[in-house]
Amino acid sequence: MKSLAALNKYFRTYKKDLILGLTFILLANIFQVAIPIVMRDSIDALKSHFEYSLIIKYAAYIVGIAIFSGYFRYMIRMKMNVMSRKIEFDLRNDFWKHIQKLPLRFFQNNSTGNIMAHATNDINAVRMYVGPAIMYSFDTLTKFLMIFVLIIVISPSLTFFTLLPLPFISFLVFRVSKQIHKKFRIIQEKFSELTTFVQENFAGIRVIKSYVREAFQTESFQNLSEDYLQKSMEKIKIQALFMPMLLMIGISGIVVIWYGGGLVIKGELTIGDLVAFAAYLGLLMWPVIALGWVMNMIQQSSASMKRLLKIFDEPYEITESSITRHSINSIKGAIEFKNVSFRYKENLPYVLDDVSLSIPRGATVAFIGHTGVGKSSLVNLIPRFYDVSNGKITIDGFDVRELPISVLRKNIGFVHQETFLFSDTLKNNILYGLNDGTDEMVENAAKISQLDKDVEGFPDGYETILGERGITLSGGQKQRACLARALAIDPNILILDDSFSAVDTHTEEDILNRLKDFMQGRTSIIISHRISTVKDADRIFVLDNGKIAEEGTHTELVELNGIYADLHYKQLLEEELKELS
Repeated sequence: MKSLAALNKYFRTYKKDLILGLTFILLANIFQVAIPIVMRDSIDALKSHFEYSLIIKYAAYIVGIAIFSGYFRYMIRMKMNVMSRKIEFDLRNDFWKHIQKLPLRFFQNNSTGNIMAHATNDINAVRMYVGPAIMYSFDTLTKFLMIFVLIIVISPSLTFFTLLPLPFISFLVFRVSKQIHKKFRIIQEKFSELTTFVQENFAGIRVIKSYVREAFQTESFQNLSEDYLQKSMEKIKIQALFMPMLLMIGISGIVVIWYGGGLVIKGELTIGDLVAFAAYLGLLMWPVIALGWVMNMIQQSSASMKRLLKIFDEPYEITESSITRHSINSIKGAIEFKNVSFRYKENLPYVLDDVSLSIPRGATVAFIGHTGVGKSSLVNLIPRFYDVSNGKITIDGFDVRELPISVLRKNIGFVHQETFLFSDTLKNNILYGLNDGTDEMVENAAKISQLDKDVEGFPDGYETILGERGITLSGGQKQRACLARALAIDPNILILDDSFSAVDTHTEEDILNRLKDFMQGRTSIIISHRISTVKDADRIFVLDNGKIAEEGTHTELVELNGIYADLHYKQLLEEELKELS
């Protein structure tokens, strides 16, 4: 229940709906428990003198009371259920906003399927608490208290014997609810595993088909589904223990007839009292049934809310603070690394170790080196996808942690190693970083990235729907579309992280030639494995084991006869071998 206390802020937002809903529950129950009283009075009155007018009178009373009770039942749902949907809406939006602000580190450690399970199944389970569970809890409590008072007034001794099974029911509910909580938490974890597996299979369907692993994946899915089914069945078996409560209520009914009948014979109760008591016992059946159902919902909601709170408790890491200079609204692009070290976790080795370098405004620099030496990690620090572990990075003399995050990132055009395109039109993908973009911007960006010629062959030109992750495009076309997206925002800093790996050298050369004019006056950073991509840069940095091993121009580095020269000669040899073949 401690985890569900986190929902109090949502209840405060909809306090009026909650209070009205609870008031309607109280009124509905008042009218509902009034019906047996009318039945008692009618039976006792008719026993004294039978008249049709009395029958019509009491029947009208019962119908009128039932109408009022029904109306308030309708209003309960209009307030409580609508409130639960509003809270669900707010909770899902808050979850989404929180997820958007979490660092890349979080997404590296949590699968997409697991996050989706939280956003769907867990939030739906929590809604059952804020709506039906609270509604039926208050309904059950108020109805039970009203009936308890009324049946004690009718006969204290009969009430005692009738409610004797209640402690056993309470004990059963407590024990069963604890088990349901444990089982439901396990079920939600299994559902996350299942969702993750399905998401990965849909995303990697081409790999599955390429390696003819359909049967294997089907069997794996069946095993996961079977495991999920077994865990669900275990919970259902425990839930079924709630049903013996009905048997206990049935025993209470026997007590009413046997012991209550004796009281009528003795003259201690009227027939009307016994009928009213039996009617109240019937009304108690729903609270007892609802008790198990409500406790089940509360335990499930509590387990789901605990899972959600783990996400909400994730720190943002990359945030603005008291040192943020909100007066800065643009950056020019002079970048400096001052003794920068970085590692992804405290217990892991440093990916970058005491790196210091300077990139003048408007310069074009390149980083090259073998795989895994820290090139991508280095450029990911500039827009603060991660923060440095030691040292600092400055832009225009300001620590990047002093710059507003939105200003920093809006001025950086970043083309990542891994391409990602949304299931939307090509035009909307290119203009993704802009609120108001024009067709001219799209065409200019596509022209520089050498995508314009390909677009001529698309069925709907720039309005062509790309499909999920840009599945309708080739690898080279995806890279060029991502490049066009970065160019469209007209950035002051352009970062190309191995952005030409999927295009041929001829196309790459054409793109670089067209980029020269665009890069004039902008700070440009290029990461590549190809010497042909970086050779024209103003300055080239060679990374090795997280350190800058070499730096200089292409000519200077070749003459140095080090790592860069070795890469250069190997690639020249590869090109010669290709030409010979």
